Amino acid sequence: MTYIAKPRMHHPELTRNKVGYTRRDYEGPVSTLCAGCGHDSISAAIIQACFELDIAPHRVAKLSGIGCSSKTPTYFLGASHGFNTVHGRMPSVLTGANLANRDLLYLGVSGDGDSASIGLGQFANAMRRGVRMAYIVENNGVYGLTKGQFSPTADRGSKSKKGAINRDSPVDLVGLALQLGATYVARSFSGDKAQLVPLIKGAIEHGGAAFIDVISPCVTFNNHGGSTKSYDYVRAHNEAVSRIDFIPQHSPITTEYAPGEVVDVEQHDGTILRLRKLHSDYDPTDRYAALSYINAHQERGEVVTGLLYLDPLAVDLHVSLNTSDTPLNKFGVKQLCPGSQALDKINAALR
Repeated sequence: MTYIAKPRMHHPELTRNKVGYTRRDYEGPVSTLCAGCGHDSISAAIIQACFELDIAPHRVAKLSGIGCSSKTPTYFLGASHGFNTVHGRMPSVLTGANLANRDLLYLGVSGDGDSASIGLGQFANAMRRGVRMAYIVENNGVYGLTKGQFSPTADRGSKSKKGAINRDSPVDLVGLALQLGATYVARSFSGDKAQLVPLIKGAIEHGGAAFIDVISPCVTFNNHGGSTKSYDYVRAHNEAVSRIDFIPQHSPITTEYAPGEVVDVEQHDGTILRLRKLHSDYDPTDRYAALSYINAHQERGEVVTGLLYLDPLAVDLHVSLNTSDTPLNKFGVKQLCPGSQALDKINAALR
């Protein structure tokens, strides 16, 4: 539970990075997510990436929206700056923070409902404006906090916990990121730490809008609605004075596979997630070829993972707006309020 503090005592022989921190220093409180949730694996990957990059936690600003995924910033980088926004509004708040203080490293964590539904417009504008940040979507295809309805990223034909079939076309955030101008686009699987950690490190170090779509299975809502042991069935047939949940424990789903290889990963409900890792000779610098490659393999039922697109000459929002090298939050009153004469000069130049 988050109110249970982790022990502050560290073993004196724990490995420290170049800035003097141990891996434990990048952790947060104990996670309250379901045991085996893929989101916790993503948090662990972020912790490992920041530790290996020798980033001081106070240099990071982590922002999120609403949802199971948006709870996860609590569980990593406890000593960093943090802001939990309202549903779908994380990108605009992050944009404002970035414009005010360009010295920080910005990490946006969101979910498939938070970014592909109410926050879709926010996501689109953050990508096209080139806001420098690592934008991570923890994608499980369901609304976990509201009992497992289909999210916009759920594949057509997929079944819900109740057995309902999704009739809608999915929103492909990777395809949108490519079309909207993101300069670093990747997809990974929460159980493939060997791939995910380097992708996060690359996104943090990237000079523009970096987007990672991480497939992160929901362990709670993969059970089927026809069972008399399901949560929905028990609630429907139970007359109780209070609403109590019991979440069964599951082991985390992990896998390892070579570049170019296709692997079928069995989920907790017996369904299969098919992953294809990019070939080692794949060229990530062609935006339109990347989009065609993803679509071609999607038709085969495969989820392509890896670094899908990279623009080595990325330009961020500060370059586009020609902002001051000095962060705006460090300006004094004289710079922020130069007086009426300066304002008249600016207005005259615009006539």
